[in-house]
Amino acid sequence: MTTPDAPTCGLQRGLQRGWQRVKRAFWPDTLFGRLVLILAAGMFAGQLLTSTIWFDTHDNRTLEIPARLFASRLADTVRLLERAPDAAARASVLSALGDDRYQLHWVQGTPPAAPPAPSLTLRATSGLIEGVIRKRLGTPIEVRLLDAHLRDDDGRHRGILSLFDSRMPTGDFHVFLNIPQQGWLEIQSKEGQAGMHSERGELVFDYLLRIYLLRFAAVCAIAFVGVRFALAPLRQLTRAAQALGRNIHRAPLPETGPQEVRSAAHSFNAMQQQLIDSFAQRARFLAAVSHDLRSPLTRLRLRAEMLPDPAWRERLRGDLDEMEAMVRATLDVVQGVEVTEAHQKIDLDSMLEGLAADAREAGQAVSVSGATRAPVRGFARNLKRGLQNLVDNAIRYGGAAHIAVRDDGDSVHVTVSDNGPGIADDALRERVFEPYFRIASLRRDDGGEGEAQAGGTGLGLTIARSVAAAHGGTLTLVNRIEQGRIAGLDAELVLPRDD
Repeated sequence: MTTPDAPTCGLQRGLQRGWQRVKRAFWPDTLFGRLVLILAAGMFAGQLLTSTIWFDTHDNRTLEIPARLFASRLADTVRLLERAPDAAARASVLSALGDDRYQLHWVQGTPPAAPPAPSLTLRATSGLIEGVIRKRLGTPIEVRLLDAHLRDDDGRHRGILSLFDSRMPTGDFHVFLNIPQQGWLEIQSKEGQAGMHSERGELVFDYLLRIYLLRFAAVCAIAFVGVRFALAPLRQLTRAAQALGRNIHRAPLPETGPQEVRSAAHSFNAMQQQLIDSFAQRARFLAAVSHDLRSPLTRLRLRAEMLPDPAWRERLRGDLDEMEAMVRATLDVVQGVEVTEAHQKIDLDSMLEGLAADAREAGQAVSVSGATRAPVRGFARNLKRGLQNLVDNAIRYGGAAHIAVRDDGDSVHVTVSDNGPGIADDALRERVFEPYFRIASLRRDDGGEGEAQAGGTGLGLTIARSVAAAHGGTLTLVNRIEQGRIAGLDAELVLPRDD
């Protein structure tokens, strides 16, 4: 059995981690950013491929002036040779015209043929030279252009690179002319720009600025607008999915846009309808069960009243009251999770004052402090049910309740405090919100002996948390510590403002 080489595995892991870091640094995390990057990168790659055409064209234009000067000199050379009376005179003409930049030689025999597959520059230059000679002489002359390219200021053949760092690139030509009735003449020449020059780096700066930078900026701007417009249905789908948890009866998504978006919207609407039907079926089932249980409960109450022993009669009444309370609470849980009312502006201050006033009329101590800056948007009946459960819990376990309101502009914080024994830390975060989980046994006095007043069905906090989630908010419980001991429990309901 063989094992992989440890250094190799370490190197592979290092490369993988490095690639992940590079990917996180340069690869956007959003679909919007990725589409914009792909469009911009595609444009840039396409521009790189097509830029060779621009450079080749500019190379031809830079070579055009030397080629015209060279063609004019060739035409003058042919004219002088045709007028020479004899071979000695023609030799004198070649000697007088030749120098280091214009070399002429008679060719014995047939000269080399032109390249079978000339480049675009060579074809354009050959046609230009033939055209100038024909125009100057009035008759066509056979021209075989073997080479034509640019040299930089140092005399090096660098092709289009000479456009970037040469102030006056020159043309280098190698041609064979068929002089009528005299033979083939080989000419190698170097022709300059006749006083014209380009500043060093000017061309590349102009190209990068006007073609790359401006086009890149234009494509990015168009991509930002276009991709944002194209992704608008997806953003709408995201908002709808987020709102579905708060209000399952929200209006269906419009099935418009591209085919993929229409299909996604149709699937989303179908899922929403299935959830609505499922919740409605569950509510009907629980309502039917509740209705069916009322008849035997009523018969049990009648039979309990006929018991001769008062103690047994009272105990049976308590059991029946608890059963009815559990049935009602179960239906309340369903109603607390399922939002069927309209989303509207709620005067939270008036709602809290009303809850406190109702509690005081019943002889309970409830106070309110603080106020909101403006109404909040939500579901009034569900929100009132959740707040009522928090107040009832505070009164049940602490004897009194204090409601504190704080509005920071972005969200509203409603804290319901009591003076009870608090809740054990191991159940404070999640267990206490589980359905039918009663916290009476967890809220003890300072000495840890005895049980706080029992009551409730263990569904109040479940309903309150469901109401908070339906409003896009949170519900948290925190033991209030004063002088090193638990002085009560704070239930904080946070309602974000979405208007």
